[in-house]
Amino acid sequence: MVWLLRVVWLSVGLLPVGAWAQSAPPARPDSVKGRPAVARLARSRFVVQYDSRYSILNHHLTTINGLKLGIEFKNRFRTGAAIYFLSTGVPSRQAKPDNAAEDADAEIRFRYLAAYAGYVLLENRRWELSANMQLGLGSAYVLYEADDGDLDKTPRDFMGIVEPTLAAQYRVFRWGGIGTGLGWRQPVFVPIAIQKELNGPVFYLRANLFLGELFKVMKDKEPLFTQTNMR
Repeated sequence: MVWLLRVVWLSVGLLPVGAWAQSAPPARPDSVKGRPAVARLARSRFVVQYDSRYSILNHHLTTINGLKLGIEFKNRFRTGAAIYFLSTGVPSRQAKPDNAAEDADAEIRFRYLAAYAGYVLLENRRWELSANMQLGLGSAYVLYEADDGDLDKTPRDFMGIVEPTLAAQYRVFRWGGIGTGLGWRQPVFVPIAIQKELNGPVFYLRANLFLGELFKVMKDKEPLFTQTNMR
């Protein structure tokens, strides 16, 4: 059941709350032959997004789960807040505490809250290219097995996160498409040893389902795989 829910989340991708009842028309150029600029959306809308991304930590491919709440304005700007955490611990190179078992495994973990902002650099009816920046505050710690057999953890280290990302999105149909992104995660305000363990590239590839557009296609009884208004 868990894997099924995860597939559903990943298939949703971007989920504009305001678009459930009525979606915005496809994006149009800002101006055509000197005519006034046209807003890319009919109205600003709230966005809820399950944000699962991948990273390489200590030579391990790791999943970082997140939930984003924000607003997408009628122009090219979007902003909001998010929470992120590691799906599983990552083997750590940090020195083990004195009470750690002799052969105990030690895993580094973190979680943080972030504010994000993004700007659509280029777009047409199919493509979108955007630049995004996340600034976060959270904590990191090492989870290990103590010599008495119980799990214990080190004191939490305060941590800041700076994460720029470049993202692209392609609509295969009006109601669905694919998205990808590539960026870099840089911890700050923590010892160099922890920075070296947690910094690195972040990337993702996901399927996007635009529920507002899908409901509109079904309501108007249009062909599901129509390419109308996509060129």
